[in-house]
Amino acid sequence: MAIQHNITTPASEITTNPSQIEPARIALLKTPLSISMDLFQVLDFCQRHIDELIDCHDHTGRMALYGRLYAGLEVLKVVLKAPLPVHLIERLTVDVKTDDEYRCPLSTDSETLRAYCAALTMLLMQGDQSFEQEEHISGLLFELLDVLAEDLKAPRFVRVSTGLAMIGGEVNPEIH
Repeated sequence: MAIQHNITTPASEITTNPSQIEPARIALLKTPLSISMDLFQVLDFCQRHIDELIDCHDHTGRMALYGRLYAGLEVLKVVLKAPLPVHLIERLTVDVKTDDEYRCPLSTDSETLRAYCAALTMLLMQGDQSFEQEEHISGLLFELLDVLAEDLKAPRFVRVSTGLAMIGGEVNPEIH
């Protein structure tokens, strides 16, 4: 006859009511994704998935979120090559140029950061890491994605008498 001990407290991830978490995660996983989305929409898509990943303790849920995040990063690859739509140019424009306070201290381009995020996501999808390693890698992915989004959403243009100019002075329409 087995003796039951009721003095232990179950872990919070076990006692959490799945009906409170799963509908939000299911809705997130069903969020449409398309190359017709603009840069900010794709970045928001990716950020919502990494935010959910940080709080997800279910292996199956994490794998699904990694897959959707990877898909978002692949769409971002396409969107980064497309010209910016007028409404985003307006959001990325300031009236007065200040010193380079908008630029990220990490001196790499957007596509390289995106590729780093995609590589980390692919590594996590393989599932060969210990739980602790997975936490560290997903934390790094969270940080890199945040740096990428912050950099891409930072002002790029300044109004001048002749129209718009790049804040850094460089004129390269292919770099966001």
